[in-house]
Amino acid sequence: MSEQPAGLLEVGRISRPHGLGGDVYVDLSTDRSERLEPGSRLWCRGQWLTITGSTRQPQRWLVRFAGIADRTAAERFTNTRLYAEPIDDPEALWVHHLIGSEIVEVDGTVRGRCVAVVDNPAADLLELDSGALVPVTFVISFDDGVVTIDPPEGLFE
Repeated sequence: MSEQPAGLLEVGRISRPHGLGGDVYVDLSTDRSERLEPGSRLWCRGQWLTITGSTRQPQRWLVRFAGIADRTAAERFTNTRLYAEPIDDPEALWVHHLIGSEIVEVDGTVRGRCVAVVDNPAADLLELDSGALVPVTFVISFDDGVVTIDPPEGLFE
């Protein structure tokens, strides 16, 4: 097995095999479903896996990878994380860019640094080093390590 290439992002995990033909269930941790398009490559257990087919299921994906031809081969990947190269999309906010960024209100008030992005059903939350939580819906811009927010009055009280 090879060492994981630098700069890869976690995009999901293989949960378990499905059937006898090598298909697996994949839970994505990203909203970028193009990660599972045929021809896409994902890093898992020291190797690149190439997707040959995928189908959206109600809460996850059913995926077939090249080289995983039967249930025995698929079982080796049960509960393993999937990684991929970053997508170049200048319009998107990426977790790996937000973490460590300085959080500043539109009036210039510095609120701290983002230490985590918390998955939340209503909206993801920026967790600041002060412990404050800021919904990403209040983010108005990101530029060179600085996130500008326009929060409602009282959010930090």
